[in-house]
Amino acid sequence: MKSEKIMPGLILVGIGALFLLHNYNVINFHWGNIFRLWPIFLIMGGVNLVLAQNRSAWATVLKITVVIGGFALLVLVPNNQRYFWNNHNGNWNFSDHDTDGDNDDDNEDSSNAKKGIIKVEGSSTYNQPYVATATSAILNISGGGTVYTLKDSTSQLFSAVTKEFNNKFQFEHSTEGNVPVLGLHMRKQNGNNFNWDSDNTNSADIKLNTRPEWDMNVEAGATKLDFDLSKFKVRKLKISGGAASFDIKMGQPLATTNVDVSTGVSEVHIAVPTDAAVRIESNSGLSSTNYDGFTKNGDGTYQTANFNTAPNKMYIHMKGGVSDFKVTRY
Repeated sequence: MKSEKIMPGLILVGIGALFLLHNYNVINFHWGNIFRLWPIFLIMGGVNLVLAQNRSAWATVLKITVVIGGFALLVLVPNNQRYFWNNHNGNWNFSDHDTDGDNDDDNEDSSNAKKGIIKVEGSSTYNQPYVATATSAILNISGGGTVYTLKDSTSQLFSAVTKEFNNKFQFEHSTEGNVPVLGLHMRKQNGNNFNWDSDNTNSADIKLNTRPEWDMNVEAGATKLDFDLSKFKVRKLKISGGAASFDIKMGQPLATTNVDVSTGVSEVHIAVPTDAAVRIESNSGLSSTNYDGFTKNGDGTYQTANFNTAPNKMYIHMKGGVSDFKVTRY
């Protein structure tokens, strides 16, 4: 076996062993530790990259030691901080408790007023009117334990219908010059059941206006993202998350469209138009990659055949620890 294959192989064996031993009650593994301690996989990936060209015996031993030590931490670290735990009914529970006993709501109304927060109480509907001067706009989304969907357009600049279980969304709007800046954020509350296939999961169904050029920033932990952006003009899409599922369909690029994805342990699928000029740069660590229909360059990047001559181009940057990266053409 080639030495560069040892780390990915050991990690797959380790993950499989955890599932098998836990399912047969040999060990009682807290699956929430994978989400809480996911940077361990970044360390494994970093060691593998640093020692990728070193085939000496000590380098191989070090790689194996890092993997064994990482899995030992995942198994042995007690999960008593109540950030993540499994409630044995198939749902992941996420809880961010206020350790000082202060829920920080005392000055909520005054601080929210200063931020220009709009919320239709009781209906979980958020709206921001469109103005003709808004040729570009910025959308910021943050908060885990949520299913975010963006597929349809609206005559408003922004609208969203949310479902909230224990947690609360917060909508903010401001301007930078003539550019509207919109924010949809999940506020931390006590005890939230998170199961992507459950009816009791926080969700946000978002709609945007198709006229502006959009900059979108998504920062989330354990999240499912389902974005069909084919009808929108996207200048920048930046996504960062821990353990998540990202399914994104892009439209035709502008003069320059940048897509930046940074993940821990995630599944990422990006679909691009068949005739779009696209270049992919990935720093995937121990992640798997699938870029069918793209030509690999000498510098390790991938691109479509028409990239060098096309006037409009899309740049996709992928970075992750142990993730599954896929870019397809439709």
